[in-house]
Formats: sequence, structure tokens, C-alpha cells
Amino acid sequence: MGYDLVIFDNDGVLVDSEPLANSILAGYLTELGHPTSYEESLRDYMGAAVHRVHDLVRERTGQDLPADFDSTLHARTFAAFERELKPVPGVEGVLAALVESGTAYCLASSGSHERIRVGHRAAGLDEWFEEEWIFSSEDVGKGKPAPDLFLHAADQMGVAPGRCVVVEDSPLGVQAALAAGMDVLGYTAMVPADRLPGATGYFGDMNQLAGLLGLAEGAGSGYTGYSGGFSH
Repeated sequence: MGYDLVIFDNDGVLVDSEPLANSILAGYLTELGHPTSYEESLRDYMGAAVHRVHDLVRERTGQDLPADFDSTLHARTFAAFERELKPVPGVEGVLAALVESGTAYCLASSGSHERIRVGHRAAGLDEWFEEEWIFSSEDVGKGKPAPDLFLHAADQMGVAPGRCVVVEDSPLGVQAALAAGMDVLGYTAMVPADRLPGATGYFGDMNQLAGLLGLAEGAGSGYTGYSGGFSH
């Protein structure tokens, strides 16, 4: 396909965080008197910034969450990340293939910069991303499904939106990428394709992504460890 910039979502695409984060969120909401199953958390909050949790709880119950909700949720989530978080299987091979081909990449996440840093350090992905290649919904006025975050990432990386492709696994993220005028590849390991309508393509195994991006067949497949020294 020949893109100039690959923009990765973070949670569920680079780091296998969605099961951990949504289990903790569902448990905490239930503890606070808002019964929420793991499946409901995935459906309602996957790919969203934490303000969406506040908005939906207020809309559904007329109640506000406690003032310390965000800090408590983050503390519990970060502790779980540091104990258990792993990279999505196969993603380091994709990153190696991008480096090998000279294709620029970055990430654009609904999560905070702190959440991204904690997760990448725990999963061993911090070596793959310079600070200036990391973009958070904290950086823009509106998070996903608004296009602002992806447009900001493309602008900062110096690439026109039409030359970008986004790798996403959430309905909100796919909507945001399409609104930004970008192609989007839907990763369906956790969310079925019918919940990601409009995507340019779909894949369920990260080892398929290099081929979908038009990288050399087998590029990155022999990845055995980061050796450092690359740049965009």
C-alpha cells in the first residue's frame, strides 16, 4: 500500500493491556455501586479516555464518581501493568519490519503519557519509541472518536493525513481515523470486525500486519531483540 506514516493505537495493539485495564475498571465501578461486567467495560470504554467513564456513569445514574476516582483507578491499573503487562504477540516483529524498511511510525493513544510510559516500560517496548513519537489525548482538546489526536500526530510527524494508516482495535479509534481522512486497519483479536465498521482492512494476528502494510514479505519475522541505533 505504501504509506509514509503508520500510527499505532497503544492499548490492545502495542501492549496487551485491555484485559487487565477493563477487569480493574469493571471491578472498581462495581465496588462503587455501579455494577459493571468485564464485557460491559470492553463494550463501553475500550479505546476511550477516562472522562468517558465519568460521562456514562453520570448519564445513566445521575451520580458523579468520587473525586479520587481517576487517581485510584490509575494506581490500580499501573500496579497491574508493572506485575503482568506484556507486548501484543508479534508486534515487535512489525516494529522491526518498519525500521528495516525505513517507514516512519508513532503512537496515538487515549491514555495519558504516564500510562503509556508505565506500560511500555513494563512490556519492554520503551526502546522502540522516542518521546517525540508518542501522542496522547492529553495533547489535544478532544479525544477519540474526534479526529484531533490523529491529525495532531500526523502534523507533528510532518505527514499529510492521506499518507497515513492507523492501526486500531476499538470502535472509537476507527471512527477517529476515518474522520481524520486516514486509512485504518482494524485489529480483531479482541473485537469482532463488525464492531469496527468502515475499516480499510482487518486482521486478527499481528504477524499479518507487515504484509498488509506492504512491507517486504518476512521482514521483521526473524526479530530476536532490539539492537538500537535507528531513527525515522
